[in-house]
Amino acid sequence: MEITALGWGLTIGLIAALFVLDLGMGVLRPHHVGFKEAAAWSTFYILIALGFGVVLATQVGWDYGGQYFAGYIVEKSLSVDNLFVFVIIMSTFAVPDRFQQEVLTFGILLALILRAILIALGATLLSLFSFMFLLFGLLLLWTAVQLFRHRNEDPHVDDNLLVRAARRFLPVTDEYVDGHMITKVDGRRVVTPLFIVLVAIGGTDILFALDSIPAVFGVTQEAYIVFVANAFALLGLRALFFLVTGLLDRLVYLSTGLSLILAFIGVKLILHWAHDLSDAVPVITTPFSLAVIGVILVVTTVASLVKVRRDPTAKAHAGTVVVRRAPGRPAQEQEEE
Repeated sequence: MEITALGWGLTIGLIAALFVLDLGMGVLRPHHVGFKEAAAWSTFYILIALGFGVVLATQVGWDYGGQYFAGYIVEKSLSVDNLFVFVIIMSTFAVPDRFQQEVLTFGILLALILRAILIALGATLLSLFSFMFLLFGLLLLWTAVQLFRHRNEDPHVDDNLLVRAARRFLPVTDEYVDGHMITKVDGRRVVTPLFIVLVAIGGTDILFALDSIPAVFGVTQEAYIVFVANAFALLGLRALFFLVTGLLDRLVYLSTGLSLILAFIGVKLILHWAHDLSDAVPVITTPFSLAVIGVILVVTTVASLVKVRRDPTAKAHAGTVVVRRAPGRPAQEQEEE
């Protein structure tokens, strides 16, 4: 698929305009976001993403259009798991409602920048070295296994290397100072908890990008489609956070569903690599991928709601691929437990 410089420019301009709109809502006008407002903005971003996919398909063909929709669905489903972690971070640091939008908006900006860099790097590696499909596939399979094994756990903010470094090397105040990230106390510059929250979200973005970028490359090898699928999935994240925060606890099988999706895409990448070596190895088509991912998400959601209805005490967890180790205990001993 050939995308001209003008096409790239118009796409980046559209995404930048949407982000500026989101920035204005989240930072320049901090306020508590109600359900109606969150639902309206979530619907708006989803319609924009769907409309872009239709326009793309009419311009370059429905084969590429199908790849975009598959990539968007994968990224959107993974972004819901992002929201789990964001909720944990917000709760851990007791972020006031009026400042949560600011943190989310800047966190999304960091994610967009980081993923653009990783997409360019991933596309270059895939074009130069075919075995990268094998490595990406194995990475996703490992992630899927870890996520399934620890599906009933939540990640801990204290395990975030960037947060630990910030707390160790930077002076931090205990107060949220009118939404500022840096302030002065007794004539000395200090960072506020809002800065640490942003660092925590930025560190989380790095971990999620390492999974989501290989995952979306599993449904398309077009860097342009990978970029726009990620961008449109992330742009609606701020509104989606306020829309589904109260519903996340009910998605008790979400981590299980995501682990199955990652495993499926990992197998698809490995088959793609093997197909380049021998035509006898089958490949998984985009329509089949869309169908499998859609079925997993529907079954996961319905099963979660049924489970919560039968057992109101059931609670969802974000899942984690990093095992938390208690201080002073050998890793082997904890792994055996």
